[in-house]
Amino acid sequence: MDKELDQFFENYDISGAEDEDVYRRQAKQVSEEFEEKIERVGRKLRFAEDLLALFRYFMDPAVPWQRKTIVVAALLYFISPIDAIPDLLPLAGYLDDLGVILAVTKFMSAELAPYYAMMHYNTAPARPSGAGATTMREKETVTME
Repeated sequence: MDKELDQFFENYDISGAEDEDVYRRQAKQVSEEFEEKIERVGRKLRFAEDLLALFRYFMDPAVPWQRKTIVVAALLYFISPIDAIPDLLPLAGYLDDLGVILAVTKFMSAELAPYYAMMHYNTAPARPSGAGATTMREKETVTME
């Protein structure tokens, strides 16, 4: 799955400061508004677990901001009351949100798997052990030296 994400970002210039500024503004909005919305409607939605996994991925400091951009876009779509089908309509209002969230979770399923596991076991996400993979503890050790 990482290979597919790398190919997705291959032709996209993710090094620009402007892109990072846009990401940071949108990330701030997600941080401020996500919890309130999930508390308000989360019990009614069958895809609340998917939303929480995406949010945990978004909040993980070990994930580079470039990888988080698609997640931020999906969470902004969920938070926004203005979308293809207004959220005010009972049941039908969240069908478009469901479509966006399921598309992102399917696209990123391998990367999101540890964030589902941490909901059930209340643990930190397990990091892949392949070449080039770095755990959060390893990153802390490297930055502390």
